[in-house]
Amino acid sequence: MITVLWFLIAISILVAIHEFGHFYVARLCGVKVLRFSIGFGPRLLSWTDKKGTEFALSAIPLGGYVKMLDEREVEVSITERDLSYNGKPAWQRIAIAMAGPLANFILAFFVYWAIFLRGTLDYSPVIGEVFDDSIAELGALEVGQEIISIDSVDTPTRRTVAEALIHRLGESGEIRFVVKYPNSSLTYEAMVPIDNWLANDGEPDPLSGLGISFYYPSVINKIIGVVPLSPGEKAGLMPGDIPAEVDGIAITSWAQWVDYVRVRPEQEIQLTVLRDSKKVVVSLVPEKIEIEGKSIGRVGVSAQPEAMPADMVRRRSYSVLGAIPAAIHETYSTSAFVLTSLKKLLVGEISTKSLSGPIGIAKVAASQAERGLWAFISFLAHLSVVLGIFNLLPVPMLDGGHILYCLIEWIKGEPVSEKTQMIGLRLGMMLLLCVTAVAFYNDILRL
Repeated sequence: MITVLWFLIAISILVAIHEFGHFYVARLCGVKVLRFSIGFGPRLLSWTDKKGTEFALSAIPLGGYVKMLDEREVEVSITERDLSYNGKPAWQRIAIAMAGPLANFILAFFVYWAIFLRGTLDYSPVIGEVFDDSIAELGALEVGQEIISIDSVDTPTRRTVAEALIHRLGESGEIRFVVKYPNSSLTYEAMVPIDNWLANDGEPDPLSGLGISFYYPSVINKIIGVVPLSPGEKAGLMPGDIPAEVDGIAITSWAQWVDYVRVRPEQEIQLTVLRDSKKVVVSLVPEKIEIEGKSIGRVGVSAQPEAMPADMVRRRSYSVLGAIPAAIHETYSTSAFVLTSLKKLLVGEISTKSLSGPIGIAKVAASQAERGLWAFISFLAHLSVVLGIFNLLPVPMLDGGHILYCLIEWIKGEPVSEKTQMIGLRLGMMLLLCVTAVAFYNDILRL
């Protein structure tokens, strides 16, 4: 229910902004707006303003619409003919259709502006592990190297590394890395070979696909939290306990202790901890949980990692004006990424398994909300850009389809024939239904 709630919040905000764009420009162009609805189906709440527009909240919260006076849909009196949508010149109808996606881009810009104004925090992209027999190992990437650039694009943070790698999904050839070692100004090139890289992966992870993970500080071998009613609490473990031995084996790190527990679900183990410099022996049985189809053991205790080295912290603050170009660049970069992904999807460089529908969006919305308000807001900005670009596609039923018809009318000097529009409408509906079916199918498989 929480997942559904966050999904509805995200969709409602984005749809309201999108439809407000259409509504606002329609009124500027002198078009009479009959209804502004968030949701479809029966109206739950509604009110009418002085200009005769009904504002409604409808029962099915999976979209929304702006209904304008249109002679193709209702009979329009002679006195109101100049207020109808289809009675306006092509350039005004293009402006009305463009306004919805433009509102989504404006929303994304302001969200990114607020995020940059708040300040950003990331870490330097230092390699912590290179997997055996990976393409990263083939390309001679090594533990401890910091990634300076990828394909001539500077990568000062881990996020920029991920973004640069995402742009190479589905491609073949080589990824060009420039790296350096700690406390050295010398740089080195590494060429990592790729061949249809992660093209068939439904949920591609560029770092894992490359065969590396970033450096993270070691976890201090000391319990700082115990989950209520967990096996750890039932066995008497307490914050401050230091795991020393398990089944007679000395524990030298927290990772060793975690690995030992994970492979022993529902098996009794004897744990010796140091408590106030004294040895305390407890008997506990890790509970069994399922993660990605595998059964693992869990005790229900947590530890704390060491602090990230100060020279690896990348913190940046922006002024009110300084955040503007950063927000513009972020909106542009996100748009370019979405367009590149669409292109790769069409030419087969990205698998259709990567498509997500409402269920997938709901899961991501909920997970971002769990990370905090700003993570959720950032996700909203990204989704707003996706919605804006999707609606600009030249597909009948979408804003881009309306824009295409109006452009043709503007050039030809006469409207596209109703027969052609109906054929396009059917083709557009068929295409959208197919994409929706694939997205739902992927969502169900991921469940």
